[in-house]
Amino acid sequence: MKKGKWLAASIGKRFLVGFVALFLVALSSCSSGPKVQRLDANTQVDLSGFWNDSDVRIVSRALISDALGSPRVEQTIRELGREPTAIVGRFRNDSSEHIDTAIITNIMEQEIFNSGRMNFVAGGNTRDELRAEREDQLAGGYVSDETLAGIGNEVGADFMLTGSIRTVVDRAGNRTLRTYFVTAELTNIRTGQRMWVNTNDQIRKSVVQPRRRA
Repeated sequence: MKKGKWLAASIGKRFLVGFVALFLVALSSCSSGPKVQRLDANTQVDLSGFWNDSDVRIVSRALISDALGSPRVEQTIRELGREPTAIVGRFRNDSSEHIDTAIITNIMEQEIFNSGRMNFVAGGNTRDELRAEREDQLAGGYVSDETLAGIGNEVGADFMLTGSIRTVVDRAGNRTLRTYFVTAELTNIRTGQRMWVNTNDQIRKSVVQPRRRA
């Protein structure tokens, strides 16, 4: 009888220890969060094989550098006799995936502004907000005459930069090749003449999916 009680107690103790161990493992797995690793801003990382932030920077900087070095653009700048003013217009997403083109235009705006070769004026929503603020200053009567922004003082843009992004996807078996074609165009707003146009296709990605086991 004593032997039976001892055996039952031993089994019960082992069961309790095992249960506690499993509970602690489960608790640990539930409480542990995602693994986060900080990366340098210039580090190129491809997780999905789709368009990413590194591609935006590479293409935008290359296109703006080419535009500012264009002989036709340089000739127009000499004819103006001053630094031209540019505005960035719409970039269309004609690709096969979701791409936030606002990021492309933002990087291009920065490249134009930081180049020192052209002045830059705001467009789109920012321009609308500025105009609304000027109208509010005039209508509200709260702003002094000395600091009133007024209307009719905007600097007109000489050039408008527009463009689009497209993808060509080639598939064979478990391999996919994606090529991104980013086209940018610089147009003389007064005359409507195309001053510069170029297509950047240096972003090409080969994605190989693991084969499914039969």
